[in-house]
Amino acid sequence: MYQEFCGLRELPFELTANPRYLFLTGRQREALSVLQYGLVSAKSLTLLVGEAGTGKTTLLHAALDSDRCRDVQAVYLNNPMLSGADFVALLALRFDLGPAASVSKSVLLEQLEARLLERRAAGRVNALVVDEAQSLSTGLLEEIRLLANIETPDGKLLPLVLAGQPELATRLEQPELRQLKQRVALRCELVPFALDDTAAYIASRIRTAGGAPAKLFTQEAVTLIHHRSSGIPRTVNVVCDNALVGAMAQRTLPVDRALVEEVCGDLRLTGAATVEPHAAVSPSQTAAIPEPEAVDHNGDSEDTAPSRQPSKFGFRLAWRRPAPLRSTRIATE
Repeated sequence: MYQEFCGLRELPFELTANPRYLFLTGRQREALSVLQYGLVSAKSLTLLVGEAGTGKTTLLHAALDSDRCRDVQAVYLNNPMLSGADFVALLALRFDLGPAASVSKSVLLEQLEARLLERRAAGRVNALVVDEAQSLSTGLLEEIRLLANIETPDGKLLPLVLAGQPELATRLEQPELRQLKQRVALRCELVPFALDDTAAYIASRIRTAGGAPAKLFTQEAVTLIHHRSSGIPRTVNVVCDNALVGAMAQRTLPVDRALVEEVCGDLRLTGAATVEPHAAVSPSQTAAIPEPEAVDHNGDSEDTAPSRQPSKFGFRLAWRRPAPLRSTRIATE
């Protein structure tokens, strides 16, 4: 589409969890470390909560594909709208159990425990990761709780990770799910971006795609994108993608505030109250933006600080290098 017009090698704002575009704020880096620790240490249940579009799926895959989790074999479930029978059959298939396990829960549990013990003896950690877990039925949540009981005197054989929207946390407060809540050993939460994170996120994706951020968006445009998207990364991607299509149609760059207003109107995005141009970031605010750490492919901090570039955004934008992952699995949230 607009790659050639914008000087890009590829489309930077696709809605896939492409590991090359991994961008970590401090909050996300903390959540990544919690997920890695929960998997490697075989904690009974790790809970990841965040609004739709805040990057939960991307973070799950970043954890599973990191070097820290190289000895973790995870069954990843991203469609929890299953019946009890479907759930049993899926577990039997994903854990490579016999055909009898797919039709009998008792056979499944017997063979699953034997398989987990075998793999643990070989130095491997097996895990069950469920995305969009807020959509699980109460019955399936109870089945998952019972899987957490598979253990040895030394530890859990099947660590669990549940990722979902805030409704998941609300459901865990229900009396009938109190036993599941008691098994939550670790918990982390993703929140929408702050303004400087939105700006750095947009710039990071443009740089990864081979472009120059300041040539594509003005400061006023970025500020308005942040407010209308409420700092939700997925919505930021949608607005930026549509804005660059509009810029190509109008044969004009950089994208300005007026074009973003038009795009947000078409997308029916109101977000936060409209802000005046230049009002979002004053010189004193710009100076106060903390220097974020660079991120290596494990999600760890590096000793060297990332480069920071002044631009028309009006922020001293910080680029975080994309974090390459060991696998190329890509999933949408």
